[in-house]
Amino acid sequence: MSKIDKRSWDERFSADEYVYGTDPNVFFREQLDKLNPGKLLLLGEGEGRNGVYAAKMNWEVDAVDLSDQAKVKALKLAEREHVQLNYEVHNLTEYKPKRNYYDAIGIIFFHLEKADVVKIFSEAKKALKKGGVIISEVFSINQIGRTSGGPKDPDLLYKTSDFEKAFKELETIQLEESLVELNEGRLHQGEAMVVRYVGENKL
Repeated sequence: MSKIDKRSWDERFSADEYVYGTDPNVFFREQLDKLNPGKLLLLGEGEGRNGVYAAKMNWEVDAVDLSDQAKVKALKLAEREHVQLNYEVHNLTEYKPKRNYYDAIGIIFFHLEKADVVKIFSEAKKALKKGGVIISEVFSINQIGRTSGGPKDPDLLYKTSDFEKAFKELETIQLEESLVELNEGRLHQGEAMVVRYVGENKL
């Protein structure tokens, strides 16, 4: 992961504030609320806002990120909200989740180089149970030029076709590029172009 490194994320998450807020991502929350609680994997979970929400909704949550500081913040938030997270720190390009295990996988604002994303998405597919669902919201290539958040490098952003290719074995429930209003802590504020995806493992 040459363009996004552990040190920069540890520095970002070292502040006392939760830079993306403590409330869950709106799209993630809306989609998760449609499902019966089970086992959830969150990739690139950061400071724990989505995992803590899911745990409060009776999901069994495994969270993964490359930042030690993110884990510290997430576990502090979980303690404050009286829930538990199983949070592990890994280089995500080397992480191998349990096979055929998860009822849902969340991939929220997850931005790495394309070769790494392909590898990680492939592992995510293998981790889904039959009937399991992947929920994702990420910044679109058309976010370039906006100040509401996200990488400034187009190679780290997404097109809808990236999800079509990566998850072609899944049944697409929702796939769209949308203009949304973000209000997620200090670093996600204002109108943003995102790609939203929900896919189900029917195999």
